[in-house]
Amino acid sequence: NDEAEAEKARKSLLELQAQSATVEASGQATAEARAKAAAAAIEGEAAVKQAQLQAEASLIKGEAELEETKQKQSAEIEHQKALNELEVTKAKELSRIEAKKFRDVVHAIGPNTIKTIAQAGPEMQAKLLQGLGLKGFLITDGNSPINLFNTAGGLVGKASSQ
Repeated sequence: NDEAEAEKARKSLLELQAQSATVEASGQATAEARAKAAAAAIEGEAAVKQAQLQAEASLIKGEAELEETKQKQSAEIEHQKALNELEVTKAKELSRIEAKKFRDVVHAIGPNTIKTIAQAGPEMQAKLLQGLGLKGFLITDGNSPINLFNTAGGLVGKASSQ
């Protein structure tokens, strides 16, 4: 009887050991599954964070490139404005110089000489103007219309015959 009970106890012990091993294996598998799930969640969160940071970096880079382009264009516009202003200033100055030169020549010649030139014949006008170092001036009394076609033809004809 003691042996039967000992055998029963041993059987019960083996069953309990088997159950314990099953629980242990099940616990270990559960723990491994939880660890793998946690690791996958961490990897997923890291991938999302990395994607967010890359998108933010790309946005910052794009904004910086846009700002650089804006600054380059602004500098080019300012440079062109300065060049245009210089060109206008140059043109105004040249115009002022030419007007002063004309005033000085008219003042130096005097109104009576201009009247005499206007009344003189074309050859005399040309000689007087050449003597004054002037080229390309057209003097008229204001009453006679000027035929520019004949005048140009005459100038071309004189130039080719000389």
